[in-house]
Amino acid sequence: MTKTKHDNYTAALSVKQSPDKVFDAVNNVRGWWSEAIEGNTDALGAVFKFHYKDLHRTTHKITEFVPGKKVVWHITESQINFVKDKAEWKGTDVVFEIARKGDRTELRFTHVGLVPAVECYGQCAGAWSFYINESLRDLITKGQGQPNPKE
Repeated sequence: MTKTKHDNYTAALSVKQSPDKVFDAVNNVRGWWSEAIEGNTDALGAVFKFHYKDLHRTTHKITEFVPGKKVVWHITESQINFVKDKAEWKGTDVVFEIARKGDRTELRFTHVGLVPAVECYGQCAGAWSFYINESLRDLITKGQGQPNPKE
């Protein structure tokens, strides 16, 4: 099956804050995704690990880092224990694109490779929707996100 760009999970939000403020919030991964992130999350080439209980573990390498504009995480290792293919996310990319639109800043989030054909799509898309549209938005607009607490 051929995948098109439109098959990938995408979310977008628009805020009054500057592109630099949005960029800083995206890179404060502990502030909106998980307080248990291990490693640096704010430099080109940095590697960090995410884990949630015994359900989900991933390793991310920052492969693009353009201040105020774009961040890309390449997932080098994946273990998702609630699906058959535990490595579903391995080799996928998480992309944050930031652009000024009039007097607002738009953040476009795309998980390239998280498509409806993969088993975790429903649960993973639902989780990303919360983390991007609620937790990250809150971190940007209110200064406080809703990350998973340290276990």
